[in-house]
Amino acid sequence: MSEVFVAGVGMTQFARHPHLSLEAMAGQALDAALADAGCTRNDIAVAYYSGVTNGALQGQGAIPGQVVLHKVGIEGIPVFNVENACASGTSAFHLAVQSVRSGFCDVALAIGSEKMNIPDKAKTFAIFEAGWDVSRVEENRSNLLRLGEGVEVPPGSESDRPFSVFMSIYAAICRWHMKKFGTTQRQIAAVSAKNHQHSVHNPLAQFQIPLTIEDVLAAPPVTYPLTMPMCSPISDGAAAAIVCNRAGLARLSGANKRAIRVAASVIRSAGSRTPEELEKSGARLAAKTAYETAGIGPADIDVAEVHDATAMGEIFTVEHLGLVGYGEAGPAAERGEFSVGGRIPVNPSGGLESKGHPIGATGLGQIHELVTQLRGEARARQVEGARWAIQENGGGLLGVEEAAVGVQIFAKD
Repeated sequence: MSEVFVAGVGMTQFARHPHLSLEAMAGQALDAALADAGCTRNDIAVAYYSGVTNGALQGQGAIPGQVVLHKVGIEGIPVFNVENACASGTSAFHLAVQSVRSGFCDVALAIGSEKMNIPDKAKTFAIFEAGWDVSRVEENRSNLLRLGEGVEVPPGSESDRPFSVFMSIYAAICRWHMKKFGTTQRQIAAVSAKNHQHSVHNPLAQFQIPLTIEDVLAAPPVTYPLTMPMCSPISDGAAAAIVCNRAGLARLSGANKRAIRVAASVIRSAGSRTPEELEKSGARLAAKTAYETAGIGPADIDVAEVHDATAMGEIFTVEHLGLVGYGEAGPAAERGEFSVGGRIPVNPSGGLESKGHPIGATGLGQIHELVTQLRGEARARQVEGARWAIQENGGGLLGVEEAAVGVQIFAKD
């Protein structure tokens, strides 16, 4: 199989952008990625557009990619629309990698853009309600909430403001991990504080305010054990990546020395398992395939970006990726092992909790960070000597795990 490279990346700041349209944000990310790669619009042979909220929030229920990309000067080429819940951006990237690797083309574009902040917040929350089997909502809810039974919930730890049902699900999963492994709320807060401290050094992050563990614990509650800073915000933003093979790379001015190799790109869907069968989790199995494809193991990884829609997501994911053993992530977080300068830095961008989470752009935003890290261009948040990077991005829920999960490994050769 031919080698595949990321030649260029670009993204907007993830934030509230009331005065920017979908196409304006997409255009910013595209222009940045093209400039980064030394590429023109005419070099792109195929585009994969990631957007989840375009239909529900802007009324563009069909062909969002064709509409947005036409407005930013991409036309005539095949454009494919990708929706895989929060894993949509990574899924678009995976398809771009496959199109180049197969020989279909030499240069492909993966791009995602979301405008989620609208006056009607109920419409935005409704999008998350669609991220599971909608024909079995009550069954899903009761089965997943049951995971959290048996943990005493302190009084005053439930918000009186509306929030997505998925926050209750995440909280139940937190409580399950607390019961099984002894994970504490303070350890979960350590993940959140670390990510907020990382984001201070990321000018593209939605939040850039440092928080301590005590700040996170004292923040307004969502639902136990989660407080506000432990949860990702509603974000607007766009991100893009230019993917190519060696032939494509040779045509792009100045890209050769800064290109980052895609050592593995894996997407899996959920399987049938019980909560206890952690070795059968989609993220675990995707990571195993990715390591085998790249010819490395977890000990070789220098930096990771993982899907932390809540801080608990980071704890679960680093365990699934084998960066620590099951039950070890909470104590490792509290010891500072996942901080820049620690044993295995995780989410140096600030993660979804602090960098932001515009669904269709999220995975591509993670890739933007890892490419920046492997190039040695992350400045104050740089992981020194980083040569191998891993990304995990999950979307939706099916059974007890993500309906879709992607794991990519990147290498600096």
